[in-house]
Amino acid sequence: MKTKSKLLFANFPADYAGLCRILPPRRIHDNADYANVSEIADAMAGFEDRMNSDQHDYFDLLCGLLEEYDATRVHWPKVTGLDLLAHCLENHGLSASDLARILKVDRTLAGKILRSERRLTVDHIRVLAKHFDCDPGRFVDPA
Repeated sequence: MKTKSKLLFANFPADYAGLCRILPPRRIHDNADYANVSEIADAMAGFEDRMNSDQHDYFDLLCGLLEEYDATRVHWPKVTGLDLLAHCLENHGLSASDLARILKVDRTLAGKILRSERRLTVDHIRVLAKHFDCDPGRFVDPA
């Protein structure tokens, strides 16, 4: 059985032409193209601080191709600020009581926020964004 070798950023060429020999960049037409571009982009992701200008250009182009494909074919569900908050709490193993502690509010207010009986204030959003290390705008509901 033949196994697929894992792509490592350290093994990528430093020049643009060499990167194009691995995968010539072109518009994504189907799931196979998407998988190929994703594989290369995923291997490069996280190494932006170590990339030279050719590698940055190539990586940016691949990301743009993925974004273009996603924008026309992938329908992402709308995520509310409350959905994000619930997800963050669950992923960090936190409860409504923990939310009250984070926001420095009464436990009943934290429960009301989680039940959509009260909305997050701007101050709450700032605290949550800092605590969960994310963009505050993610806690604001889409229009």
